Amino acid sequence: DQPRKEDDQLRKENDQLRIENGKLQNEIDERKAQFKNGQTILKLKAWSQYCAEGKGWRGWQKTSLYPDWRKEFFQAVDITLDPATAHPSLFLSEGNRRVTWEEKSQDLPEDPQRFYSLPCVLGHQVITTGRWYWEVEVGTHGAWDLGICRPHVMRKGRVCIKPEDGFWALRFYKQEYWALTSPETKLTVKVHPARVCIFLEYEEGSISFYNMVDKSHIHTLSQGAFGGPLKPFFRLWPSESEPLTICPGPEAAQNPLY
Repeated sequence: DQPRKEDDQLRKENDQLRIENGKLQNEIDERKAQFKNGQTILKLKAWSQYCAEGKGWRGWQKTSLYPDWRKEFFQAVDITLDPATAHPSLFLSEGNRRVTWEEKSQDLPEDPQRFYSLPCVLGHQVITTGRWYWEVEVGTHGAWDLGICRPHVMRKGRVCIKPEDGFWALRFYKQEYWALTSPETKLTVKVHPARVCIFLEYEEGSISFYNMVDKSHIHTLSQGAFGGPLKPFFRLWPSESEPLTICPGPEAAQNPLY
């Protein structure tokens, strides 16, 4: 009987220890959450002070990115390419997240949504509100335009990539960077961005481009107010073509737009 009593006592003590360990783990998790929330509050307080000094929301645009910064102020959006808009020389792959230019055009049905004058393609998603971001792998040797546009921009004839015609975009061509304003604005970029992050502030009327290699700000285009729906915009240049790939992520997958 004595050994049995000792075994029962040991089981009770082990059960009690498991309960106490569970309580301690819960307390540790709560402390971690409080610490993280405290850090966020400190950042928000610093941000409030920044705004109070008259620098405003858009002051963030020229700062370097810090870890989790995007999660605090923007939402990742899951972007896919719309085949109905793709120029016949553009080939989509990887679940419509990758676009490649080819010499031989595809024999595609006539579609009023399709680009014919320039090798462009739009994202499926329509944006009408909010703060969003998405990332694009641009490679190291290609030439491209990236940005946003109105859904009903010109597809045929003389298409000009500029705000007056419904485009807000950044260009990399022949090793030079340009903001596609009127006239175009030449930019100085110290490190080539093999990956570009695009931040859209719909209500504020601005789109910002960041270099995800060194986390630096490239340029911001400000509209004042977009006043209508927008779509992600992509263009490849045939003379210096390299694929563009939209980077999917766990946060983006949680925020599809249609």
